[in-house]
Amino acid sequence: MSNGPWTDEENDLIVADYFAMLADDISARRYSKAEHRRALLPLLNNRSEGSVEFKHQNISAVLKGLGEDWIPGYKPAFNFQMTLVDAVARWLALNPAWLGRQPGLRPAGGLREAAQIWIGPPPTLSNQLPPQELDQMLHIARKFDVAGRDERNRAIGRAGEERVLAHERAALRTAGRDDLARKVRWVSEEDGDGAGYDIASFSPDGLPRLIEVKTTNGWERTPFHITRNELAVAEERRSEWRLFRLWNFSREPKAFELHPPLDAHVSLTATTFQASFH
Repeated sequence: MSNGPWTDEENDLIVADYFAMLADDISARRYSKAEHRRALLPLLNNRSEGSVEFKHQNISAVLKGLGEDWIPGYKPAFNFQMTLVDAVARWLALNPAWLGRQPGLRPAGGLREAAQIWIGPPPTLSNQLPPQELDQMLHIARKFDVAGRDERNRAIGRAGEERVLAHERAALRTAGRDDLARKVRWVSEEDGDGAGYDIASFSPDGLPRLIEVKTTNGWERTPFHITRNELAVAEERRSEWRLFRLWNFSREPKAFELHPPLDAHVSLTATTFQASFH
């Protein structure tokens, strides 16, 4: 059996096969991992079934770093070579429709059941990856500007805001505050993006909640972009402003909230600079 490094050709073959399975998995179509593996093995350089299985786990880890879906049955395995990341990037470049696809939302008939979003604690040291694995994930996210990609994906951004709008209204109705639920506004849709938040809602006691929604199909630690204006409004209205991070959106949306000051929760890195003439 071959023990040498995987070639670019082998990486391209196994990545394409992985995405074929992933497409079936997301669409809830039946597929056989064993059949895929048996069809793939003759095309590779004498690889063992175990090495193919582990490579599939490596691809899951790469996709996690890219803030993308992965196959739950292939638990992410780290310490992979960057040549595999390059192979995944090549596949995505050749298949742009994958990143541009619409989020997988529930049918309208199930909206009431889907309105409540699971909200957990924000990422903390208690659930952090081992340092080496976290470094690898963050390196991939920075190299491929995952935060910028999510920010430019208007379809997922708008769908996320709409989902949180439904969540806020449903939460208020559940708390017996139909009067407040009727007053919740989708500010970014009605007034534009300049307010520094997307949704004007309320807590059950009537206090304002100014919600900025950040949505990703990726995991809870996927980086996100935040504007200077959003940071300014967060600072000015600390008691009211909330960042609502919606993650795992295309599968089973989950969320957490961050309260100002944001630099108590995340590292803020300047990615653009304003240039003025002397």
